[in-house]
Amino acid sequence: MNLVAVFNRDGGTFKTTEMDAYRARATETFKNAGHQIQCHVVSGKDVVSTMQRVAAIPEVEGLIAGGGDGTISAAADIAWRNALTLGIVPAGTMNLFARSLKLPLDIWDVLDVLAQGKIENVDIASANGRSFIHQFSAGLHARMVRYRNSMTFGSRLGKIRASTRAVLGVMFNPPEFEVEFNAEGKVGHRKVSAISVSNNEFGQDPLLVAPDVTGGHLGFYIADPLTPAGVAQLAYDILRGRLKENESVTAMTTTEVELHFPRERKDVRCVIDGELLPMDRDVKLRIHAGELKVLVPRDPDELEQEDSGSGI
Repeated sequence: MNLVAVFNRDGGTFKTTEMDAYRARATETFKNAGHQIQCHVVSGKDVVSTMQRVAAIPEVEGLIAGGGDGTISAAADIAWRNALTLGIVPAGTMNLFARSLKLPLDIWDVLDVLAQGKIENVDIASANGRSFIHQFSAGLHARMVRYRNSMTFGSRLGKIRASTRAVLGVMFNPPEFEVEFNAEGKVGHRKVSAISVSNNEFGQDPLLVAPDVTGGHLGFYIADPLTPAGVAQLAYDILRGRLKENESVTAMTTTEVELHFPRERKDVRCVIDGELLPMDRDVKLRIHAGELKVLVPRDPDELEQEDSGSGI
């Protein structure tokens, strides 16, 4: 393929990586696998505009994006809207979508896997037209991210510490709000502390990762109003991989869900793929099944056949 790589030098692991050496290694790896590639190393403030610019080049077939979850979410949106194949170099703290795609989390190891990878059609979701590859959430998660963003941290460990402090802050001050929902005819009007809508159903991983993003559905989760003890129990159940077993949680799958927040509140926020954003009073969420092309690892048998010359 004719590829362009864009690496966010301010993203996670890349902050401490010799980026000239990394760019050279990426160029060599992809060219040795038969691809054409140009690599760009840019600052965080320029990463989205650079990806948008290269995606508009007619001969480009694929976008290799390196950075944290925010960079990867933006890259997925650009690849989806431009019908490009997306390759992910996970350089962030959580690397959630890379985990769903079963990619190596080491930025050096993943280059060989992507260069020899195969194209797979996976799902992407949207909230009022804004795409997401992991989740949309409101309530507990949004408040936690707001608390965390008010703190100062300059490293992955610092971000983890800030997240821990934010969780404790939310635990003692959980939100409560009303929501009306319609999930393909399943309707309700509830008071809740949290809402989450995921690109396919969460698995048992405590990071709330979807183990399969080809199922063609949304995971829809609502948590009843919670006390501090209830938040602690919810966090404990998530760590045990038993989110759906928590007595406060209602979980279902759907292809579309409409949310309406009947009471107008000031400065309401949601989180989309980790980014804190203003939230409309009406939100329509959809799954776009199989519409995102990504590079995923080949099966060992496929690689063995190619190496032995017996592949078709």
